Amino acid sequence: MTIQENYQEAKKHYEKWGIDVDAALEQLKQVPISIHCWQGDDIGGFEADQQELSGGIDVTGNYPGKAATPEELRSDLEKALSLIPGKHRINLHAIYGETNGKVVDRDEIKPEHFKNWVDWAKKHELGLDFNPTFFSHSKADDGLTLAHPDKKIRDFWIRHAIASRRIGEYFGRELGTPALTNIWIPDGYKDIPSDRLTPRKRLKDSLDEVFSVETDEKYNVDAMESKLFGIGSEAYVVGSHEFYMGYALKNNKLCLLDTGHYHPTEVVSNKISAMLLYSDQLALHVSRPVRWDSDHVIILDDELREIGLELVRNDALDKVSIGLDFFDASINRVAAWTIGTRNMIKALLYALLTPNEHLKQLQEEGNFTERLALMEELKTYPFGAIWDYYCEQMGVPVKEAWLDEVNKYEKSVLSQRKQ
Repeated sequence: MTIQENYQEAKKHYEKWGIDVDAALEQLKQVPISIHCWQGDDIGGFEADQQELSGGIDVTGNYPGKAATPEELRSDLEKALSLIPGKHRINLHAIYGETNGKVVDRDEIKPEHFKNWVDWAKKHELGLDFNPTFFSHSKADDGLTLAHPDKKIRDFWIRHAIASRRIGEYFGRELGTPALTNIWIPDGYKDIPSDRLTPRKRLKDSLDEVFSVETDEKYNVDAMESKLFGIGSEAYVVGSHEFYMGYALKNNKLCLLDTGHYHPTEVVSNKISAMLLYSDQLALHVSRPVRWDSDHVIILDDELREIGLELVRNDALDKVSIGLDFFDASINRVAAWTIGTRNMIKALLYALLTPNEHLKQLQEEGNFTERLALMEELKTYPFGAIWDYYCEQMGVPVKEAWLDEVNKYEKSVLSQRKQ
């Protein structure tokens, strides 16, 4: 049978539950995923005075072909985007500016340093998101930035955050779609602190100063991201979930939930509905923690499906900004982007093909037997035939055929790069 014939046959299984499959695919086309640029070069960036990776972040592996220039990174992203169905966004860190070899410190970055990214995004009809970079810098060597006891260091990072928000605003104005500018800092202590409150007071004051400089919300949306612990901040993190949730709600900012930034048994899918009761919008960084915040490439596992289901069943696809955040240097980096992003889209499609209203009704009626049975049976419905058809319609390779494209790109492009 052809892909079209398989699709028509598969539709019947879902239509008996009242699912309009064609409408589901149309809805899926409208959902952009913010794809993180830093998978392509192991979070190295292009600063003229590039420094060692820090902030409790680690990238393992030495697969050949890492992007070493902005042009190489954009080329790799283009290849990945050609294998991923839909129109998406690219998420940049401040260290990915282009300064023509001139040393420009973080508090001096300007929109002009990201003009090439904007021009490229316009050409490919992409949105851009942004992140100030509070790590891999001498003024972050002791693991403190916006909560640092030294006011001079705090002020430096405040200026960096302000500059970053202006760059986000520039992205939004130039591209006609608002940029999400997300603040994550590594601040914390390795061992048990004797004072948890004072650093949080300093962080609150720093954020107040950052946001006292207004940006146009039509072009820039502010978000903040918490973390449970990191390398070097095992005992205490200043920007905890409770801290940022409180600050975001009080100050009308977005709370960004990273799936790797919580206790290993704590899941973000269980937080989305609770947060949306009190906040009009949320943001996600979808990753895959393996025993800790390891940032493995995301797979279509139970939690990813649950995230998709929560977004769809709660009518939140236009309320939650979906970004990715993983980095694996042990495999082909273009393949990593492709695997992860396709899996995120698969999770959304799976949710759109689920009879969510019927399952809600079963729960309300207390019919837990049928609820569980149906949820399990749906896992072996012909989802793959719908996905294959969607990929074909969107002009990207079907099934694992994309691997052939990646292998050709590796042979002709990646393997030619100097390591």
